[in-house]
Amino acid sequence: MNWGLIGASTIASQFMIDAIRTLDGHGIRSVLSSDEKRGAGFARRHEIPSSTTDLDELLADPEIGAVYISTTNEKHRDQALAAIAAGKHVLCEKPLAMTVEDAAGMVEAAREAGVTFATNHHLRNAGSHLKIRELIQTGRIGTVQSIRIFHAVFLPDFLQGWRINNAAAGGGVIPDIVVHDADTVRFYLNEDPSQVTAIEHSTGMGQGVEDSVMSVWTTPSGVMVQTHESFTHAYAGTGIEVHGTSGSIVGRNVMTQQPVGEVQLTDDSGPQSVSFSDHNLYVRAVTKFADAMSGNGEPSATGIDGIKSLAVSVAVKEAATTGKTVSVNYGGV
Repeated sequence: MNWGLIGASTIASQFMIDAIRTLDGHGIRSVLSSDEKRGAGFARRHEIPSSTTDLDELLADPEIGAVYISTTNEKHRDQALAAIAAGKHVLCEKPLAMTVEDAAGMVEAAREAGVTFATNHHLRNAGSHLKIRELIQTGRIGTVQSIRIFHAVFLPDFLQGWRINNAAAGGGVIPDIVVHDADTVRFYLNEDPSQVTAIEHSTGMGQGVEDSVMSVWTTPSGVMVQTHESFTHAYAGTGIEVHGTSGSIVGRNVMTQQPVGEVQLTDDSGPQSVSFSDHNLYVRAVTKFADAMSGNGEPSATGIDGIKSLAVSVAVKEAATTGKTVSVNYGGV
């Protein structure tokens, strides 16, 4: 399978190119960039045979069977629909689109076309999160009562740009980080948050978008979720706590792209360190996507997962803007 990269992005450069190339028989044939010079340089550095500024040109290549989309958020919908219409399998960065309705349309178009469509939610591929989910699902902490997520980081200079200055491109900490936390909660619990309240703040790091948010969610089963996401916290560290009737799980420094951090389980026998796999998150994601393209199972995060994580972030934004408790609208999926 040859891939096309739609977006000469940092995440493609740092993680996805190497992950794709670990798969037997998979390679990268072309990269799309809106800037011809930048795209050509990206292709040279990563030994990609060609670059283009023309999406139709990339999609017309019969040797390309799959695309990875990592452009700015407002471009995802049209680029994905074009790729689907060209018969390509699509692995798309989060959030899938700017609205739940657009994301649902992408997923439906892929279903009708018979191509594999997936969301690149990396955290659910981490050994730490797989282990936490296993502990929850096997009843090690009893019935889950609450979850607390601390995902406040400092956005480095090279990643700032549109993320802190361009609401029209999908900038802001809510679409960038809340979607990760929503997907992680759904992955753990196998249920969808139902209502949210939130407060957002802008410190002036950028213009026109929020750079910090705190929110509280509820689920149909009664689990309470508290989250904190930010672009401005250089020393906070990240983590997640899951508290149940028979124990608690704490994961520290696990909300990351690297297979790092610590997981601790505490119950009546006291605290105990929990080991987990340190495999590459992105290699697992592309491996499961490749298996799904071959008809074997599902991607680690499907298009439906992408719709639902987006729906939670949209609700958080509405709650933060209006000051009201908002019911999450999943668009009927």
